[in-house]
Amino acid sequence: MSAVEVELFIDAPPERIWEVALDPARLGDWVTIHRSLGDHDDPPAFKGFRMSQTMTLRGVPLTVDWELVRCEEPTYAEWAGKGPARSRATTSYRLTPQDGGTLFAYYNEFKTPLGPLGAVAQRAIAGDMPESEAIASLERLRKICE
Repeated sequence: MSAVEVELFIDAPPERIWEVALDPARLGDWVTIHRSLGDHDDPPAFKGFRMSQTMTLRGVPLTVDWELVRCEEPTYAEWAGKGPARSRATTSYRLTPQDGGTLFAYYNEFKTPLGPLGAVAQRAIAGDMPESEAIASLERLRKICE
């Protein structure tokens, strides 16, 4: 299991950030590891919203089928993902109004199959890449929204 938590202040209201972050067609604009979007529901986002996303981690493509399991517009979104080989992921966005802008708290947890052996393999492949990619993605989101 690997978890990443990153926070970033964005000088924009939560509604503006929500509009970009929850639009599957905009993933390529801000998510650094995003490569393509498969089948997906049409915005606006809602509980039960589904999408298929292909990402690349160290050159290896990874397709995850996501479902939006909590949707509290415009302050909280939680995604549950199913990846290859029974891997699982959880991603959440918490948008908190702050000083005329928004504190964006991003959380991602990836669970590999095979218990401890899978966790060792995941650390060997990803290292600290998930955190650095999360920071880079949020920086891109900030540039779009401000």
